[in-house]
Amino acid sequence: MLPDLSRPSSAVIPVRRVLVVDDHVDAAELLGEWLLLEGFEVQCTHDGAQALQCWASWPADAVLIDSRLPDLAGGELARRLRALPGGAQARLIALSGDDPQEVVRTGPFDACLAKPADLAHLLDLLQRTRSP
Repeated sequence: MLPDLSRPSSAVIPVRRVLVVDDHVDAAELLGEWLLLEGFEVQCTHDGAQALQCWASWPADAVLIDSRLPDLAGGELARRLRALPGGAQARLIALSGDDPQEVVRTGPFDACLAKPADLAHLLDLLQRTRSP
């Protein structure tokens, strides 16, 4: 069961910074450009190691993770990010060509979107308030 990101809360975590992790460089860059146009700060990486390295200097409010990365499964990357400072509060969203419910079971994701992601739904997930 996915957490309810729409619950009202006195402490709201707004999403400003989004880290996109996808080994398909063109897809990651295109999604990153769209997010920039929507007003988010964006970094794109293309494997799990790069994502962890980026997090060390640029912790994000949300991370969009391809469920099948070349060096690290998306669920494993999500677990590692959750263990880092600030990772427990980040919104982790899987992007997958696989069954979304199966992907969510493999890692601590807040949501999973089928590829190609429905941009309106993704924007809705990023704009919802979330309690810490």
